[in-house]
Amino acid sequence: MFQREFVAIAVFAAAGAASAADAQWQAPRTPWGTPDLQGTWTNASLTSLERDDLFKGKATLSDAEAAEFERTNAFALFSAADAKPTDPSVQSKASSDPGGYNAFWLDPGTRLATVKGEHRTSFIVEPTNGKVPYTPDGLKAFQAARAGMNFDGPERRALGERCLLGFGSTSGPPMLPDVYNNNYQITPWMGDSVGHWEGDTLVVETTNLNPGQKAHYGIKQRFYLPPTGKVTERFTRVGEKEILYQFTVEDGTTYTQPWKGEVPLRQTDDHIYEYACHEGNYSLPGILAGAREQEKRK
Repeated sequence: MFQREFVAIAVFAAAGAASAADAQWQAPRTPWGTPDLQGTWTNASLTSLERDDLFKGKATLSDAEAAEFERTNAFALFSAADAKPTDPSVQSKASSDPGGYNAFWLDPGTRLATVKGEHRTSFIVEPTNGKVPYTPDGLKAFQAARAGMNFDGPERRALGERCLLGFGSTSGPPMLPDVYNNNYQITPWMGDSVGHWEGDTLVVETTNLNPGQKAHYGIKQRFYLPPTGKVTERFTRVGEKEILYQFTVEDGTTYTQPWKGEVPLRQTDDHIYEYACHEGNYSLPGILAGAREQEKRK
């Protein structure tokens, strides 16, 4: 049984084409001869799973286009402005929305993902339009799963909100970054995972996916993955500080075809901290109580 230890997945990608030295680079080996994938890695990136329409179908950007997007991206601007210490002398205006975390706690990324020297506008590379290829039934199932996340009880809320997993698909499979807490310990709770080596690539196939996470509903990444689906992940050490993470998602009922993605994992010196999620510990009773109050007013 394959298990992944703590891995940091934050949002970062380096620009530029691979050098000749990189092309000749050989992965370090473990004492038993397989490529060494140990360490702390981050997949932090402004790139999303699906291609945003603002890119007008472009799968990649030039260096100049990527730099301009990174300079003006809302997530980057938000982090820069909101990471400053709170001024206690300034009282927030009364609002039905109490606000979220100070951006000090967020890690939404500052650059697009760069894979094989290309600045990618989506993690999905197949189909080429960068979109999840839902069948009509698959799309209906996704909409039904989202509608099922109501306020009837704690079990109906999202797993991330209940502090069982990270938001979106940070826990995988497939492993995708969101705006924070992209570090996790993978266990068979997310499905039955079996790993093997194909040359220097670690291949992990996961089936019998946990039905509780069929609606991967995060801040950045949102998609539907039924319990009957199959996810194949590939981990290849391609540089001194980079692992290429590739994944294929299959389900004949939900999708018109298998869909694939590529995400760079960059080595980081950052530390891994406990996922000290407290929404489920403190806020969930308030969330449900608020829903009961709204029902009384109808």
